[in-house]
Order: sequence, then structure tokens, then C-alpha cells
Amino acid sequence: MVKTPLLSSLDLPGSIPALSLEDKQRLAQEIRDTVIDVVTRNGGHLAPSLGVVELTIALLSCFDPVEDSIVWDVGHQSYPWKLLTGRAGQFETLRRYGGLSGFPKRAESPCDAFGTGHASTSISAALGMAAARDLAGGKEHVVAVIGDGALSGGMALEALNQAGGMGKRLIVILNDNKMAISENVGALSLFLSRNLSHRRVMSIKQQVARVITRLPKGESLLEAIKKGEFSFKSFFTPGALFEAFQFNYIGPVNGHDIAQLERNLQAAKQLDMPVLLHVRTRKGKGYVPAEQDPAHFHGISASVPDEVSVPPLPEGLGGEGPGFSRTFGETLCELAEHDPRIFAITAAMPDGTGLQPFRERFPERFADVGICEEHAVTFAAGLATRGYRPVVAIYSTFMQRAYDQIIHDVCLQSLPVTLCLDRAGLVGEDGPTHHGAFDLSWLRVVPNLAIFAPRDEASLRRGLASAVALERPVALRYPRGASRSLPEHGEFASALVPQSSALPMPGRGELLLNGNAGVCILAAGQRAMPCVEAALLTARKTGKLASVFDPCWVKPLPEEQILELAETHTAFLLVEDNARMGGFSSAVLEFLADRDLLRKLTVRRLGLPDRFIEHGPVRRLRSDVGLSVSGIAAALSRLLGER
Repeated sequence: MVKTPLLSSLDLPGSIPALSLEDKQRLAQEIRDTVIDVVTRNGGHLAPSLGVVELTIALLSCFDPVEDSIVWDVGHQSYPWKLLTGRAGQFETLRRYGGLSGFPKRAESPCDAFGTGHASTSISAALGMAAARDLAGGKEHVVAVIGDGALSGGMALEALNQAGGMGKRLIVILNDNKMAISENVGALSLFLSRNLSHRRVMSIKQQVARVITRLPKGESLLEAIKKGEFSFKSFFTPGALFEAFQFNYIGPVNGHDIAQLERNLQAAKQLDMPVLLHVRTRKGKGYVPAEQDPAHFHGISASVPDEVSVPPLPEGLGGEGPGFSRTFGETLCELAEHDPRIFAITAAMPDGTGLQPFRERFPERFADVGICEEHAVTFAAGLATRGYRPVVAIYSTFMQRAYDQIIHDVCLQSLPVTLCLDRAGLVGEDGPTHHGAFDLSWLRVVPNLAIFAPRDEASLRRGLASAVALERPVALRYPRGASRSLPEHGEFASALVPQSSALPMPGRGELLLNGNAGVCILAAGQRAMPCVEAALLTARKTGKLASVFDPCWVKPLPEEQILELAETHTAFLLVEDNARMGGFSSAVLEFLADRDLLRKLTVRRLGLPDRFIEHGPVRRLRSDVGLSVSGIAAALSRLLGER
């Protein structure tokens, strides 16, 4: 535990404005030390939070965090804010089960004006708050803090356009560090990063002035330009862009100079119009490894595991695989070697999705579109109309933002786009904003779309190969982390069904375990392997071995095989790591009801309940909702007892 004598002695956040500049600088170092200490143990977003320490202190020096509204875009940079707004005593629990969230959360503190977790939302929310303030006759300030990566998102640009048009008193702080998760991409990022030296600007001014003075009435024209609405410099810096949105532009400002930040924030407070303060920061500031590799230190894993997360029974069967994301990236490279039509697309996360090797090997067939999920999907649709096989890899929680494009631009036209939803199911410490809890439900209702849910890395390889070969839209959804393999030996090894290496065709599943108890577990995706273990565990205790069936395809369902299983079994246990409402088990129930089979079958369901699941270690969260090996085994035992 690091020593923080100043931080520990303060009455936060109220005592910050009265601190001397020297004390604020001491406070900044203590905050950095604390963030580094806790995050390297608990895991979390290290580099983003280190980059906004001085900005956070300056904000709390100039604004009242309870009366005024400070909205952090994404929110993964909010750790200093948590420390300085009354949560320093709880900071050790950051991202721990039952502890502080890793993102702003309204229920956690009155200083968290808006809950965030997805990018590009802050300006829209802040504008809504400003409009409500004016309707109520309030005087408080509203501030949105947005990074240059999030600013590239369409929602942020839409909000800027509306804010400028409404003319509300609003402050937008652009935290410009040239990074999203990885380095920023696109023309807007290039424009924002233009950093013309004073000497170069002056040289250009002098050259243009000489040309203008040679024109008829040139002296008068030059004088008019100097007195015009736009400064000369704004034509060559980002100010021109934001002035076009009707914002008063201030900057760029050194985001690590507290005094300079405070002066400009106080100036922005005096303006009765939209203001954009352009702040330049360094992601990972103050921690050399993070400064040198901010992408790697954007989010790091815990070095000290959360012991309360360990369930009474270990999950998994045989050895652990290489990981779903890595397998996806390697497989796509192998397929692209033989199929020049394959084109990979991601939205600001080539590393997280496993696409960095593809980017390096096939740069001409790769696009990182930035934080623009909607554009990514329609861009893929355009490629598909010209004979390509685009593969769009985006986390499940972020693919939600492209739902309209999936329906209207891909599936309505039945274009062969492959949607790869990484981080499906529960993802752990990032919590409810990042759990991929709903994709089966919202994808399943879309016509023309096939949905494949691999249970392990081997089935992901086969499913991806099948998807890019089909002449239709296909979605693959798979979890974070790795799977376990089936056991080759043991008391019930003979009941394990050998698996085919053929490509899985839509509407065909695989029987994994051939039991004798009259109960069949139908398990979609990553929960199939734990269901095999649960069945074996239960059989060792009761002597009754349940069958386990992996449908592989959630849509179209393997209807013929399900009908066969319904004839040979008297009970089904349906298991999925998606919301029960509208997901895989709903699909099976609908199918059985339409064929009047529910009267002869007992059906029980396991899945995510109708509530947002909080943050915590994945194994603990699965245990809480009954999706761990022990939870599945308990449900199976109850069902066997009923029979």
C-alpha cells in the first residue's frame, strides 16, 4: 500500500480548490502512485486514468462535482475522479466483486453525473443536462470530457452538431492523446494531431500577408482578415473545425499543467455559449512502461486474484486451449492465404479481437474504422456487394450499436458478411456495460441471419471457415478467454461421442455425450463443455448419466436432431450464457411448442436472469447465476430427481 499523506488528510472533494499549486502537484503524484498500486493488483484501465490526473484536479478546483455535472466519456479514465470524490477509502475494492465499479456509476456516487462504459456518449448526455438546466432556470455548469478516439464516433459528431445549433451553455473538453485503445485512425485524428509550431505558423502568415498586400486594396483586405471572426491561426489548427460547429474553441492547452488548465477552465465558465477546450495529454503519464506502450497498458489483468471468486469446484475438463480471440485471428489469416476475397474489419480494437496479425500480413485487406461500429457493418456490406467476404470483428457489447445496419444493410439484402462477436457472455470485472449478455436475443429475430456459437477453439475454427464459405450473413459469437477439451479417459469416457472434423453446416448440431438417464442437456456455445463435466460429475454421484447435445447453430436450429432427442428423452435442460429471454432456450421452447411436444417433455432452463449482472470475476458471476459446473450439476440433479 503506497503512502498518501496529503490525499489521506483532505476532506474530499471540497478542500481541493483551496490547495496551493505545489500541493496540487503533490496530490497528482499521490494519485498516480495509488492508481498504479491498485490497478496493477486488481487489473483495470491504467494508462487512460494516468493521463487525466492533472485534468481531474483542475476540474475539481473549478467546479462543484455535486452541483455541476461532469460527464466522462467511456469512463475508463475515471479512477482519479473516484479517488478525489469521496471514494479513496474504498479504492482498494476497485473492480473487485462487490466493490467499486471500473466506470462512472450514478448509484455509486452523486458525483457521477452519468453512467458510462461505451464511447461517444458524453456530449449527447451533457447537452440533455444543459437543456434540462435551462428549462428549470438553473445556473450550474455542465462539462463533457471526451477523448479524441471517442470523438470520431458518429454519435459524438451528431451531438456536436446539435449542441452548436442549440447554442446552450456547455463545456466540452477534448482530451487529445492520439489514442483510443490502440492508436487513433482516420482523417479527424490526423486533423486534430496537427501541431504547427509557432515559427511555422508565423512564416505562413507572413508569406500569405505579402501576397495579399500585392493585390488591389490588399492592405484593406489584410486588415479585414485580421479583424475577422476566425483568427488566422484557426485556419491551420483544429479550431476551424469546432468553430464550424458553432463552438468557441480554446486551445490546445497542456493537459498536465494544472495552472494553465485552471485558467482556461475559468475562462470557459464565463462564456454563455458552447465551448470546446482542447487539452493535450499523454496516455500513461508518469508510469514509464505505460508511456512507452499505452496500448498494452490501456487495460491490464489483475496480478492478485480475487479469492472470493473461486467456486468450490474447478471448471473445465482437459487442457486449456489457446484462447478464442487468438484462434479467430490465426484462423482468419490461414483462410485469407487461400481466399483473396476475405477482408477483415474492426472498430478500434485490432489487438483485443486478435486481428493484429491479419493487419500485419494483409494490410490491404484490413480496415480499423475507429469507434464507428455502425459504419463498420455498412462498409462491410458495400464490400460484399462487390464479391468480397468481409469479416467484422467487434465485441458483443459494442456490436449492439450496429443493430440497424445489421438488419437493413446486411440481412435485408442477404449479403455474405460474417459478424464475429467477441466477448460474448459474461466478461468479468468490466461489468454490465461490457457483458455480452443479449446478442443471441437480438440477433435471433433477424431474417436471413445464421448464428453459430462455438463451444471451443476447434469448433470456432470450423465455424469460421464455414461462415466465410456461405452465401449469406452469418454471426459467430464466442467468449473471452479459453475453453477446456473433452476428457479422453475416465469412468464414462465410452459415452463420449467422437466428433467430426467436417465444416458445420447450418441446422446440424453435435451430440457430445450419449447418456442413459432420459435427460438431455442442450447447451449453446461455451457452456457446452462445462455441461459435459456437470453430467459426468452427477453420474459419478448418482449413476445416472445425462446426454449432452451442442446445437452449434442457434439459428437455424438443428430441428431434426432436437426432434430425435425429444423422442428418446423425457426431459431437457437448456443452458446458455445469454439472457434467457429471447435467447437459445426461448428458440427451443418455441420450436417444441409449435410441435405440441411440451406436454411430453419436462423442460428446465439455465441462463442469465432478467437483470444487469454486476462486475466481478467471471467464475464468481457464473456461480451466482447457476452457470458454473456446480450450478449446472445442481440443476441437473434436481431434474433427475423430478424424473
